[in-house]
Amino acid sequence: MLKKFVLFVFALLALLLLCFFAPNVRKKEKTTFLLVPQNATLSSITDSLKKKDVLFIPMSFYYFTRFSGYDKKIQSGRYALTPGLSNLFLLNKLVKGRQEPIRITFNNIRTKEQLCARITDQLMLDSLSLHQALSDEKMLEPYGVNNETSVSIFLPDTYEVFWDISATELLDKMYRAYTAFWTKERIEKAQQVALSSTEVIILASIVEEESNLASEKPTIAGLYLNRLQRNMLLQADPTIKFALGDFTIKRIWSKHIEATKQSPYNTYVNNGLPPGPIRIPEKQSIDAVLHYQKHDYYYMCAKGPGEIGHHFTNTYRTHINNANRYRKEMNQLGIQ
Repeated sequence: MLKKFVLFVFALLALLLLCFFAPNVRKKEKTTFLLVPQNATLSSITDSLKKKDVLFIPMSFYYFTRFSGYDKKIQSGRYALTPGLSNLFLLNKLVKGRQEPIRITFNNIRTKEQLCARITDQLMLDSLSLHQALSDEKMLEPYGVNNETSVSIFLPDTYEVFWDISATELLDKMYRAYTAFWTKERIEKAQQVALSSTEVIILASIVEEESNLASEKPTIAGLYLNRLQRNMLLQADPTIKFALGDFTIKRIWSKHIEATKQSPYNTYVNNGLPPGPIRIPEKQSIDAVLHYQKHDYYYMCAKGPGEIGHHFTNTYRTHINNANRYRKEMNQLGIQ
């Protein structure tokens, strides 16, 4: 009996050592990541590991971690499952929250809704929570923005964050990158044209909507600055599209201007810049405003179909001629 008991004890110890130290993570072609959301349970984590087929013995992980009390101290995150990890080392990583960062990228975005969807598609954070944060005046106050301008602190780029980042942490991250971008030189250039950093971004959003040509952007920026300085209406067609929420419109007609007459984004009836950006401009467009071209242009008209760019002029008569020619060519092609 004693001999059997000793053998049983040794077998039990061997099993425990196996659960502790034996490699339990398989080698895969690519690194496998375990996503642990908030309110995850040990059972849901084990099920996720089973589906990924990454553990040699999933139940050894379950019983070992349950015995250790991990089910009472689960931390959310994105964890890399390194080949050869034992249950002990895997548990140590999970308990200490040693997660791997993720790289998020966003660009070519017009609206707050699009921004929230694009970012949260890559994170644990849900779109509604981020949208609420970007619309909460009290929460936005420390960042110097409001409901209309909150997206201006999001500069298109690639950022490294943790998968379970909160809305507040994300705002802090974006604001640090934003303040780093606004160097002393950029701030001084904005002051030279009597614009705040937010107003520069608003103007850059219009400039970017007007043209994809990098070479044209400083010219367009200079044109709108000329109009602002003379207290002229900007009459920027992209602001009408934004007010309508329809970016597929090819031509702006009087019916569109009339339909958005009550919108603060209608620059045909409201003087000055709109209350917020009409897209999230690239850094290049922001710099195009800061390094605008000095000239005496006040009018611009898109070139005809099949052509790229705009005609610029300082006289209304020439502008009307350009506009009439453009309308004629669009009508001939049936483009409404």
